[in-house]
Amino acid sequence: MKDLNFPISFTFNVTTMSNDFSAKDATGRTVAYVRQKMFKLKEDISIYDNESKSNLTHSIKADKWIDFSAAYSFKDAQGKEIGKIARKGWASIWKAHYELIDQHQKTQYHIREDNAWVKVLDGVLGNIPILGGFTGYLFNPSYSVTNLKGEDICQLKKEPSFFGRKFKLSKLKPIDNDDDERIILGFMMMVLLERRRG
Repeated sequence: MKDLNFPISFTFNVTTMSNDFSAKDATGRTVAYVRQKMFKLKEDISIYDNESKSNLTHSIKADKWIDFSAAYSFKDAQGKEIGKIARKGWASIWKAHYELIDQHQKTQYHIREDNAWVKVLDGVLGNIPILGGFTGYLFNPSYSVTNLKGEDICQLKKEPSFFGRKFKLSKLKPIDNDDDERIILGFMMMVLLERRRG
């Protein structure tokens, strides 16, 4: 996932049994196909370079059993850790908060939900028959990446769609290629977790 053209679009497949989605850049090129292994006690995510699943490029695995404060390690195809994302347990109960950590185990970025009320309304109204199918058009949470200076770097926003299946990741400031990769991997894991929470 190098030399990417932002924005990056995540589109979930709603016709498969697994929790999977495709990531495409601004040119429409598929840059990743993300597949979550089902029925695992620890999160286990495989990332391929396209939908054919012929070439594994990355994996993401939890450091412990399902837990609201787990960290998730990113590894390349050779099994080398290139970073991780950690959910800030109690801080994330009301408003999602994650930390992106680099390959040297140093916190590099923060990911925070922009407005917790949007997700609350989306979750509550989404459980109402018939109306629930339209909440994907009404309530669209967004999440921002900030550096250690507090500057906004990227933003992921849920786009209007049935079943909340579309997200768009936009870059707000120039960043290094290595950081691009870590941020995208972090959002891939985060969107799987947050989509499940509602």
